[in-house]
Amino acid sequence: MYRHKITAHKEKRVSRIRRYRDTLYRIIFGVDTRAGKIFDVILLCLIIFSVVTVVLESVASIRLHHASFFRGLEWIFTLVFTLEYLLRIISVRNPWKYVLSFYGIIDLIAIVPTYLAFFFLNIHSLLILRALRLLRIFRVFKLTRFIKESDHIMMALSKSRPKITVFVGAVLTIVLIMGTFMYLIEGEASGFTSIPQSMYWAIVTLTTVGYGDLTPHTIAGQILSSLIMIMGYAMIAVPTGIVSVEYANALERKVHHVICAVCGKTELHPDSRYCRSCGSRVLPGTPHKQNAV
Repeated sequence: MYRHKITAHKEKRVSRIRRYRDTLYRIIFGVDTRAGKIFDVILLCLIIFSVVTVVLESVASIRLHHASFFRGLEWIFTLVFTLEYLLRIISVRNPWKYVLSFYGIIDLIAIVPTYLAFFFLNIHSLLILRALRLLRIFRVFKLTRFIKESDHIMMALSKSRPKITVFVGAVLTIVLIMGTFMYLIEGEASGFTSIPQSMYWAIVTLTTVGYGDLTPHTIAGQILSSLIMIMGYAMIAVPTGIVSVEYANALERKVHHVICAVCGKTELHPDSRYCRSCGSRVLPGTPHKQNAV
């Protein structure tokens, strides 16, 4: 009987711990409860204040007069985020799944720089990575529908990968050739001391950035430089057009078309009432084949 009492006591304690952990999980990970929303809003405010603190601390004049104050704030934020990170691990049933998840890695990165500052100087500036934790704002305020729109962009970039790869290869070839020509034309006297240095100039010129640290002095070099600038403006339109076409195709694939039952045309929008090909009336709003009315 004594053994049964001990077993019952252990089960009751385990049940109580499990109940506390479930409650903690609903508060930390849940967004449908009032406590969960309050927790997430407070967390987002702390993240914003922490990022602002790191930014202000980078200003020399502010850091000179308030170094100890910012250092104290940094440790307060770090300890709070460390406690929050540990509570997240405790509250989930599979801790490693959270630790190795995207948000789990971001949460860990948000607190590690402060502890690494004991061994590496000036590494605390990496605390600005805490801004990545603001991505939770989409989940907190139920803005995940905007994240779904990014699928169109990712699909367009994925479809454009072979074309973009060919384009980048062509650009690198042009940079190599033009950089070599400029090295031969200008030489070391004008600052083009090597082919890699000339390739750097070609990249800066082709992308229309133009730092001005290297400039051609001969007429032939200036003519070549002008040609590269004009070529750069023409090349800007190429990747833009490739991605734009694939993005339009991605949107087109997401649309469910209506098939005209009379002529079989399949390019009808779900809101179409009449077929553009034969003029037959179709029933709008459904993706399957319609009967003419």
